[in-house]
Amino acid sequence: MKALKIILVIVVLSATIWMGMNILKNTQDTDNNVPSEMVLIPSGTYRMYGDSNPVKAFYMDVHPVTVGEFRRFIIETGYKTSADEFGDAGVFNQSNGQWSLKDGANWEYPQGKDYPKAQDDHPVTQVSWYDAVAYCKWVGKRLPTELEWEYAASNAGTLVDAKYPWGTNSITENGTYLGNVWQGAFPVYNSVEDGYRTTSPVGAFGKSPLGLEDMAGNVWEWCSDWNKKTMDKQKNQRGGSFLCDTKVCHGYTIDGTSSSTPDTSLMNVGFRCVKDVGD
Repeated sequence: MKALKIILVIVVLSATIWMGMNILKNTQDTDNNVPSEMVLIPSGTYRMYGDSNPVKAFYMDVHPVTVGEFRRFIIETGYKTSADEFGDAGVFNQSNGQWSLKDGANWEYPQGKDYPKAQDDHPVTQVSWYDAVAYCKWVGKRLPTELEWEYAASNAGTLVDAKYPWGTNSITENGTYLGNVWQGAFPVYNSVEDGYRTTSPVGAFGKSPLGLEDMAGNVWEWCSDWNKKTMDKQKNQRGGSFLCDTKVCHGYTIDGTSSSTPDTSLMNVGFRCVKDVGD
């Protein structure tokens, strides 16, 4: 009889723990307290680089961090970006198709001070990985891992056969572009059929099925982890940019990749933040 009672207690405890874990999981995946301007990415399993990976639920910013948001960070903290420390940053000249370090180029003047200021509703660029980490820390968030970024771009793993985050294999719909990318022949000719020669306002091309903006094109986005192909010398980037042409750089697919050294600042690279559920 005593042994039977012990078995019953163990069964009840096991059932209680199982129910508690499922309640917690369901709460994480249907959280009604999603932070402002973020999207809940539900937990799941995702296959990347040939491996099946568990992914915990997390929050992701709806759009990349904007120039206006980054300006508030600079004003309130006095932070000095890597580009400002170096005195220059990487600028692509669309006239001659060449990259160069340009004096004075920074987050506020991404093409240099002989060009207009970046608009507040555009994604901030000319930010290094270190700058992105500093901003995320300031707002109580962090950068996504490469796995988290791709998982979110794939609509939490549901877009199995789709090439792009909006769920199709075409960059256009009824003749309208669905992302800010290069049209023409890179680097000599850009027809600007999508309406933007460089960055576009965040959200200008709509949302993914999960409610995320600019997950393909506009700007590359820093991820938190090191790029293994570069022997951990560069940090991963995802999403592609306005400089991506399918014949040269098809980086705006769900699984498109790039990387740079963490102190690099470029006119086509920005970032967005994520936050752990429960933080």
